[in-house]
Amino acid sequence: MNEFEIDKKAVRRAFSKAATQYDAAAVMQREVCVRMLERLGYIKQKPATVLDVGSGTGWGTRQLGERYPAAQIVALDIAMGMLQASRGTASWWNKLFAGSSRQYVCADMEALPLKAGSMEMVWSNLAVQWCNDLPATLAEFNRVLKVDGLLMFSTFGPDTLKEIRNAFQGVDGYNHLNRFADMHDIGDMLVAGGFADPVMDMEYITLTYNDVKAVMQDLRSIGAHNATAGRSTGMMGKMAWGRVLENYERLRRDGKLPATFEVIYGHAWKPEPKKISDGRAIIKTPFKL
Repeated sequence: MNEFEIDKKAVRRAFSKAATQYDAAAVMQREVCVRMLERLGYIKQKPATVLDVGSGTGWGTRQLGERYPAAQIVALDIAMGMLQASRGTASWWNKLFAGSSRQYVCADMEALPLKAGSMEMVWSNLAVQWCNDLPATLAEFNRVLKVDGLLMFSTFGPDTLKEIRNAFQGVDGYNHLNRFADMHDIGDMLVAGGFADPVMDMEYITLTYNDVKAVMQDLRSIGAHNATAGRSTGMMGKMAWGRVLENYERLRRDGKLPATFEVIYGHAWKPEPKKISDGRAIIKTPFKL
């Protein structure tokens, strides 16, 4: 087993457990969602069907519902606890009038239980970093999209939580963070997965904390535990933890400890197929009378 392979059962447990406290701590997730929603302002498409992949407690799902009130929206998450929280936070008004146009599906994004060509938009905010096979997941997104459908997503890049990575460097032989894909590699994956005209960009967002305990507490509150196969399954010793704290304290600036996130944004379209189902190529020729 790859040491960076993600334990999906651990992910499901962690996010379900974090569901009741998630919204209070998910500052980064909500900020990135807002920035993604702003980008939709440049998209003229009004999708009739939208899939929110990694919908969490449903804040982003509700924003999509307000932007596209006539759309059928499917909220999909691997953690049942998140979906239960999502349904619980919907207003009575939305439950009454939007209930029939809102569906909740508990499933793994790497194997979507949806028909091919059933969605006009696939939306995913800070979720695909929990995939073990990102190229295959992007191909799944392509499969469920209709021709001319839009994929819009965000995820974390390699510099995410670099302070934590550096603090644990040399302390022990375990993994303490997930491995994140590079923006340019993701762009290549989109093309390989059947998408056209991918647009990728990135920005750094830094949160500051009073101490390391507060950093770790925020990550636990949103369910962002280390779920890789190479993680330690026991408690870290007092001496080792002391070294981590010492390493992190060296990064303190203006009385605060930084936690940096490399946020990657991407969107792409599903083009018309170049081949039909039996593998034969589609060749377009001009029609002449």
